[in-house]
Amino acid sequence: MARTLPLVPEDHADADTCLEVFSDWVREQGMELYPAQEEAIMAVLSDEHAIVSTPTGSGKSMIALAAHHYAVSTGRRSYYTAPLKALVSEKFFALVDVFGAEQVGMVTGDSAVNPEAPLICCTAEVLANHALRAGPGAGADQVVMDEFHFFADPQRGWAWQVPLIELTGAQFVLMSATLGELSGIITHLERRTGRGVSLISSAQRPVPLDYEYSEVPLQERLQALLQDGKAPVYVVAFAQAEAVRLAQSLTSAGVSDRAARDRIAEALGDFRFSTGFGRTLSRLVRHGIGVHHAGMLPRYRRLVEQLAQQGLLTVICGTDSLGVGINVPIRTVLLTGLTKYDGERTRHLSAREFHQIAGRAGRAGYDARGSVVLQAPEHVIENAKLLAKAGDAKKRRKIVKKKAPEGFVSWGRGSFERLIEAEPEPLVPRLRMSHAMVLNLLARPGATAGTVREFIESSLEPRPRQLDLMLRAIEIGRSLLAAGVLRAQPDGGFLLAENLGEDFALNQPLSPFAFAAFALFDPGGDEDGTSPGTAGHGEHAMNILSIVEAIVPAPAVILRAQRKAARDEAMSEMKAEGLDYVERMNALEEIGWPEPNGDLLREAFDAYAAEHPWVRDWELEPKAVVADMVAQGMSFQDFISRYQLARSEGAVLRYLSDLYRALRQTVPAESLDEELRDVIAWLGELVRQVDSSLLDEWEALMAPDGASHRAEATGGAALAPPQRPFSQSGRAFLKAVRNALFQRVLLAERGDYRTLGELDAEAGWTAETWEDAVEPYFDEYSRMDTGPAARSMEYLHIEKGSEQWRVRQAFADPEDNRDWAIEAVVDLPASDQAGEPVLRIERVGA
Repeated sequence: MARTLPLVPEDHADADTCLEVFSDWVREQGMELYPAQEEAIMAVLSDEHAIVSTPTGSGKSMIALAAHHYAVSTGRRSYYTAPLKALVSEKFFALVDVFGAEQVGMVTGDSAVNPEAPLICCTAEVLANHALRAGPGAGADQVVMDEFHFFADPQRGWAWQVPLIELTGAQFVLMSATLGELSGIITHLERRTGRGVSLISSAQRPVPLDYEYSEVPLQERLQALLQDGKAPVYVVAFAQAEAVRLAQSLTSAGVSDRAARDRIAEALGDFRFSTGFGRTLSRLVRHGIGVHHAGMLPRYRRLVEQLAQQGLLTVICGTDSLGVGINVPIRTVLLTGLTKYDGERTRHLSAREFHQIAGRAGRAGYDARGSVVLQAPEHVIENAKLLAKAGDAKKRRKIVKKKAPEGFVSWGRGSFERLIEAEPEPLVPRLRMSHAMVLNLLARPGATAGTVREFIESSLEPRPRQLDLMLRAIEIGRSLLAAGVLRAQPDGGFLLAENLGEDFALNQPLSPFAFAAFALFDPGGDEDGTSPGTAGHGEHAMNILSIVEAIVPAPAVILRAQRKAARDEAMSEMKAEGLDYVERMNALEEIGWPEPNGDLLREAFDAYAAEHPWVRDWELEPKAVVADMVAQGMSFQDFISRYQLARSEGAVLRYLSDLYRALRQTVPAESLDEELRDVIAWLGELVRQVDSSLLDEWEALMAPDGASHRAEATGGAALAPPQRPFSQSGRAFLKAVRNALFQRVLLAERGDYRTLGELDAEAGWTAETWEDAVEPYFDEYSRMDTGPAARSMEYLHIEKGSEQWRVRQAFADPEDNRDWAIEAVVDLPASDQAGEPVLRIERVGA
């Protein structure tokens, strides 16, 4: 089937010609446009805004395609935005298939691919920040905003509103299956841009849905669905652990036959599953069962999506993470409940959330009907079983019915029926003023305080809310001036401070506090590094790291795991010391997760808050996640294993990515030293190696044999994009090697030979081998230093070769003789394959 959609030469491009070319192409694909699609496309070709409020599966992607074709053919720049990087990636490659790689670019915040292309795919936040920096001159002639219901999201809704405020010259195509009432947005668009607005709405789904309330056990109902030919089934739980538990409970149910499992194995090829959850997922998908939730690594979620797109998964168990437009073929959605925990409380699903999830059922062009099944609460199912077993009415009256569990938020058949009929809630504007937003507005050439005021007054917010936003903007502006980030000019304008890096951006609410707090630590102070304003070997890097970690929120699951590990270790020590139970319990209450410079940072925060009271809206959170990894020489998998976070790998990776971005964009040049630069480079490469960026897939696509790479990446044996060789990442790889070697020094100093044996057993270094090699050191020296100085390059010697490095990591003995060392070989090809240094220990001794 021909996929390429020809562009109309610019000198012949007009609406009629573009319509003719596009219509011919649609017919060549064997497709026919629905009436709603035709109406929307005609609105776009008439240079009107189009708001498309039609059900899932009604062909909104085809409308977007027509809009992009019209814009690019007529020499204009078109943007496609979506809420998720995965959705942006999916759309990017789909548009490359249609228009060719040279016409399409992608920007996600982590990477930029062909960013000068006439058609750009990006997250909503990327376009919003671009619009804030450049205003109406941002070069966006057309904007297609997918999943536009995110306009009402309390945390992210600002990114869907900003383009509507700033891009007054752009044509908008706003699309979602769950938009609700839209009169305010229509009026705003007409007034702000001078264009007409066409609203295309339809309640008719191309694939009708059947709804069922089930009072039989889940496994029994699922087996019936499979026997009735209603797979693939998406089993929706609203907790990540529950989704995994459900998936694991199905491995013995025989959801896939032998032939299907063979096809899955062939499709997986040499996909790299890491230890921990990777092993669990590998076992599940080989049984035809997928798992999909936000706590997974993105590459694992993408793998499940790709296997499902190839029709290889019979069941997918997940949270509502598949409810945001990812193109995964689902025939039946089976919900296990109608409530979810939103981070603060357990609440009922909104009508919009319900319809987004239910709308995944039924595939246009494949299914005649889709099915939505709601499992009754477990106590209701148990009572139904008891009643059925009892038989006659007399026995039924004697049954003692099970009650709902304590804390249960009530829902049932009536709730289900109301949600089916309910319209999505109205879209409420959610603009928020942040430091990054104010900084972007004031950094424009010629910007003044009036620029910010005009921006707020042009928003869709009601007037009282606008006044609140203006007060917050004034507070933020004053704090930027006080921190030295901005300098006021006599003409009312502003200039950015000269010492800021080219990537500088205040991407965290407490970034201005961090910017001020960097002055607490001087990279060029005394050598001992024992007090603020001084820095020893590596101490300055850890001090700056402690500030940035304190302002970047971490998932609670990480901090709870660190606290538990610290308490378990303390409990073992107290038991060894003979403390009684009451003493141990009292002592444990005082132990939390590590908080480097915690007291100092809280004192500084209180002083800063006295001058800038607004910071009290956010909480400072001293912690050591990356600092823990650096100090202990841990890799990503070491950290996951150490704190038993296999089910939360994705949350850990997101935190590491956020911290990397904050370090890159917040720390000014004068606060950087070589060690900190190494840490930042290592952290960025670690994130990339754990879950390769989209840039890798793009590089494969643009290779001379890119077509075959693309075929493999989407439908062939290789579902994993090629990794950039880790060993070629310069200081990042060097830092990773240093960490791996120093991890062994730390373990040797503690006498933890069991863990050393686990690390190096394949090279013949068992726990006993390590103990025999290290113990003689302590016969010669009283101790082994593992402080910051011992981590420096002074104790590490490297001979670099093309295939391997020979390394010698000296122990820091009390006399500084450096005559004891670990000698090893770093296998570069194996390191590239593993995404982390692969060492082969050769000798430990004097």
